[in-house]
Amino acid sequence: MQKLKIRKSVSKRFRVTKNGKVLHRSSFKGHLRSAKSATQKRRYKKLKLLTTRRARKIKMALGL
Repeated sequence: MQKLKIRKSVSKRFRVTKNGKVLHRSSFKGHLRSAKSATQKRRYKKLKLLTTRRARKIKMALGL
């Protein structure tokens, strides 16, 4: 049986914690931030959790 290949694009965008939760970077963080408040910008710094259904698909793409 062949070795499973992981999706490189997925491995760069998502991180799996020790407990199996999948984290991703928040959107609206790249540019056009001058119109956003400091509270919003601070909130965008944190990593977000994925829902369980999406997390399952991401784990499959990562070969977990």
